[in-house]
Amino acid sequence: MIQIFIGVDERQPIAFSTLQSSIWRHSSVPVSITPLHLPQLPIKRRGLTAFTFSRWLVPYLCGYTGSAIFMDADMVVTGDVKELFALADYAYDVQVMKQQERFEWASMMVFNNARCRSLTPEWIENPAHNPFTFEWAKSVGPLPKEWNQICGYGPTDPHAKLLHFTRGIPIWPETRGSFEDSVWIKEAKFAGSTCSYAELMGNSIHENRRNAD
Repeated sequence: MIQIFIGVDERQPIAFSTLQSSIWRHSSVPVSITPLHLPQLPIKRRGLTAFTFSRWLVPYLCGYTGSAIFMDADMVVTGDVKELFALADYAYDVQVMKQQERFEWASMMVFNNARCRSLTPEWIENPAHNPFTFEWAKSVGPLPKEWNQICGYGPTDPHAKLLHFTRGIPIWPETRGSFEDSVWIKEAKFAGSTCSYAELMGNSIHENRRNAD
């Protein structure tokens, strides 16, 4: 079972819904997807978003065992996360896509949880600590660029397997305009879709009883 944690901001639930739907829809193996909802977590510290600092709780929430993936909510997955999980290298404390601005490194991470024991709730909560420097890690490994494609900045990668709408998901006029917008919109429509009642329930005992009444 692949453990995946997604940062959640209560102001924009559609972002989480779309990302988590895209993950399981394209995955060839079972996944466990956990929303990092700040009121449910042992820290209160927040930044620009509710999950600015909660992302660093992933190793703690996994009991400092195994590997786990963190993703920002403003993403959509078009590849099989089995491939991403297979890239986990136990020689590193954490792996990120380094071919981007350093402040974006933490937007998608593969944690080697056992090597991240310094990331305790108390350490994360302390405003004197800035986990985004990665100074807490002894080793930060790389991930392929295709697993964190920044949308709207620079050239488009047609082979990207994870799209990152870091300017904001394309639901406002201010954040539209990238080539990849249509991919996110398609996934959002799927996440909020349903078939007809007849297709889903037409042969059910409930429909038979309704017709009998």
